Amino acid sequence: MDTIPQTRTDESHPLKGARVLVTGGASGLGAAVVEALVAEGALPLVLDRQPVEAPARGWVVDLSGREAAEAAVAQVAEEAGGIDAIVCAAGIDRCGELTEVPAEEWEKVISVNLLGTAAVVRAALPHLLRSHGRVVTVASTLGLRGAGGATAYCASKFGVIGFTRALAAELKGRVGVTTLIPGGMDTAFFDDRPEEYKPHDRTNLNRPSDTARSVIFALSQPRGCEVRELLVMGSMEDSWP
Repeated sequence: MDTIPQTRTDESHPLKGARVLVTGGASGLGAAVVEALVAEGALPLVLDRQPVEAPARGWVVDLSGREAAEAAVAQVAEEAGGIDAIVCAAGIDRCGELTEVPAEEWEKVISVNLLGTAAVVRAALPHLLRSHGRVVTVASTLGLRGAGGATAYCASKFGVIGFTRALAAELKGRVGVTTLIPGGMDTAFFDDRPEEYKPHDRTNLNRPSDTARSVIFALSQPRGCEVRELLVMGSMEDSWP
């Protein structure tokens, strides 16, 4: 299957045939990214705790474990014949004050959101270097500002931003690196939260399909052009600045 650099001669379909690994691709933003990739003619390769439907190909894995994440990426690359890009959209949350959230649950947020992102990127890098591919990490507006009851989530997303900025400096000219910084999206992400931590008005939140278009934009840039950071949110949302 063609890699991204080979297919970019067709400017109208820059992602056609690209093998794009998407973490968290079974729901929320990840699922919207998968749908957008299919529309662009790409092949989404999904890592998630839940299975996915065709035409995407999926591998079930808990990304909170480094060894499991690395093994899953290796399996994806072997079965797909390589990886042209990755989108790290997997994420969890655990709301509550620091003394209220059990330590193991607090640490799992860090494990999935930050350490899982790093593990997937690290495992995929040999393949991305060969394909001159791209990485898109998913942070949050809560990676730029703090919020009570969100110490684990803020710590993980602040970490994703720092990790990705350093990664961009490290890989410049070899692998494209973009940090996506989305505001709130109208997904099931908020459904199991206590009422005090749910959005007061979900109509102000972005549709995940709209945010996914920004991912496609970042992945579709010509060689030598980088979108380093993208902040995307609903026009009436107040999570930024």
